Amino acid sequence: MIYDRRSFLHTLGAAAAMTHAPRHASSQPAADGWRAQFPALQQSVNGHPLAYFDSAATTLRPRRVIDALTRFHETDNANPSGTLHTLARRSAKHFGDARQRVATFLNAADASEVVFTKGTTEGINVVAAAWGPANLRSGDEIVLTVAEHYSNLLPWRALAERVGATIRIVDLNDDGTLSPSRVAEACTSRTRLVAFSQVSNVLGIINPAAEICEVARRRGALSLIDAAQSAPHLKLDVRALGCDFLACSAHKLLGPMGTGVLWGRRDLIEAMPPYQWGSNMAHDVDATSAQLEHGALKYQAGTPNVSGPVGLAAAIDVLEGIGFEALARHDRMLVEHAARRFAEIKGLRVLGTLSPSARRVPVFAFTLGAIPIPRIVEAMDAKGIAIRGGDMAALPLLRRYGATVVARASLYLYSTTGEIDRFAEVLRGLSSANA
Repeated sequence: MIYDRRSFLHTLGAAAAMTHAPRHASSQPAADGWRAQFPALQQSVNGHPLAYFDSAATTLRPRRVIDALTRFHETDNANPSGTLHTLARRSAKHFGDARQRVATFLNAADASEVVFTKGTTEGINVVAAAWGPANLRSGDEIVLTVAEHYSNLLPWRALAERVGATIRIVDLNDDGTLSPSRVAEACTSRTRLVAFSQVSNVLGIINPAAEICEVARRRGALSLIDAAQSAPHLKLDVRALGCDFLACSAHKLLGPMGTGVLWGRRDLIEAMPPYQWGSNMAHDVDATSAQLEHGALKYQAGTPNVSGPVGLAAAIDVLEGIGFEALARHDRMLVEHAARRFAEIKGLRVLGTLSPSARRVPVFAFTLGAIPIPRIVEAMDAKGIAIRGGDMAALPLLRRYGATVVARASLYLYSTTGEIDRFAEVLRGLSSANA
């Protein structure tokens, strides 16, 4: 559902009652301490302190990550090898340690289940390219939702066209929530995979991932979670979720760009064929045969991006040092404060529920009357506030709610209520000028 001002006022009574809740008072100083770790926040943009509201696209980097990347490049930069010179051995150790760090972060059973990729997009494409043709046949089905980012739509559409499979699309409830019962209704005896985002990059609503994975399992299908937007906010446990694959990106959880993770159950990873061939993923190679590496190493053809996983491991250290419970409290505080301020702005429409009972992260896609989206983005930038505008690579979802382009403000652990107030004042000024 798209919420306008009247709808906000109707649904926000409970949130308003929490205005002076103790957790608000304790969360803001915590954010002030967290903010000190981010050098980018020390700058001014167009004469104003930077308010970075584009974290769903990519987060800022904390000093610890920047330093980890710098140290690697200054002292340990080499193609990794456990048996060659000192720098090569250091590089190999960093690479292996980072893989184990990610495995622990995800509660994976084995580090060999962790494939390093360029990002969520490549991780999903690995499954589509390697698992897909080996397991799907004409007439089989892939179940997706209308809320999927292009990265979790286009690879499956291409695969379906290649093998003659069918894509089935699950609709959302009007408030933007995804019901496991709707997924169950879409699944048939021919369903082979259910792929869905745990958190939409447009709606910010947290989907019941474990229940959806259970639906797929009962139907005899595999499940893949696009965790690009959930990994920065939620404590992920692939075994508790019960998924078969999960993909996420380092750059959305404080790490470097060009690095991501595909996790897959060990038996699936072992059974899948490679999707690329080259050095490091095979040994005992001759013109007629090759012995493939085991597990995730089978998908690491060529010289690996070692510094990316090193930076990701440092980012995980930062997040776990903060703690996901503290991060969740901060997210709730931001959502509640934003909802109260949004209710004051005439003509503002936000996609998805802002009900106090909803489970969501502080990602808000919106329109403001008939004001063009580029004008909103430009007005924010003029005040030092970074937001995004466009179709969010999720046009089917926007059309579901009667839009083709939106603006998006996406907040994170370094965001504050004061920045939300600045943001709301710009919206209020645009709304008044357009009246």
